[in-house]
Amino acid sequence: TFASRLDLRDVTFLPISALAGDNVVSRSANMPWFEGSTLLHHLENIYTASDDNRIDTRFPVQYVIRPQRADTPDYRGFAGRVAGGMLRVGDDIMVLPSGLTSTITGIDSPDGPVEQAEPGQAVTILLADDLSITRGDMLCRPNNRPRTSQELEAMLCWMDDAAPLQLDKIYTVKHTTKLARGKVSNVLYRLDISNLHRESDINELKFNEIGRVTLHTTSPLFFDDYHQNRTTGSFILVDESSGQTVAAGMLLSPRS
Repeated sequence: TFASRLDLRDVTFLPISALAGDNVVSRSANMPWFEGSTLLHHLENIYTASDDNRIDTRFPVQYVIRPQRADTPDYRGFAGRVAGGMLRVGDDIMVLPSGLTSTITGIDSPDGPVEQAEPGQAVTILLADDLSITRGDMLCRPNNRPRTSQELEAMLCWMDDAAPLQLDKIYTVKHTTKLARGKVSNVLYRLDISNLHRESDINELKFNEIGRVTLHTTSPLFFDDYHQNRTTGSFILVDESSGQTVAAGMLLSPRS
């Protein structure tokens, strides 16, 4: 079936009319035969925690906190949102790209100190060593690192209705908390969404078109395949002249 070819494991069908609003927010009198939920109710009650990666520890650093107050003269924390795995006080961690290692001595949450943090939690990490860490760096386990590369393959959805994707044009790549500059050097194929056929010999993507591309960045990204981690496996492209988001991408393993 079409859904199985998309590798979808949990499919729910909801009849709606986007034009008339039938069964979007409220039950529709035009669909008395349908006894299921509305689209909004379904979206608000989907259980998504099972999709979290609780094995591969990933913590993109968003902000370095140094209050420099008299009561906390030595405080230096690294704030961000846990993108994967579990972080616990006492864990050994590695910092990318430096490769330096340290130990977690504390985890601060909005509700105070905690012993551990899980995917989705916004926390501040305290380390035993005074390491040079900046926004865009990644904390991980020394023996379980994300992939690191400046040449990547991705499925890209083009979202700019004003102009198509231009090969070798420089865009801003926003990946987790890291910003880099990058360009799409090649469109490997375009996906026909009506039948999932792959169209080759393509050199651009137009509005709402999806294709597999090769992306080159000016600095390394620390990432996982999208199917393993939706946070570290996704990115957006931003047009540097307009500041508009022009594409969203899912990172994949290179084709053999």
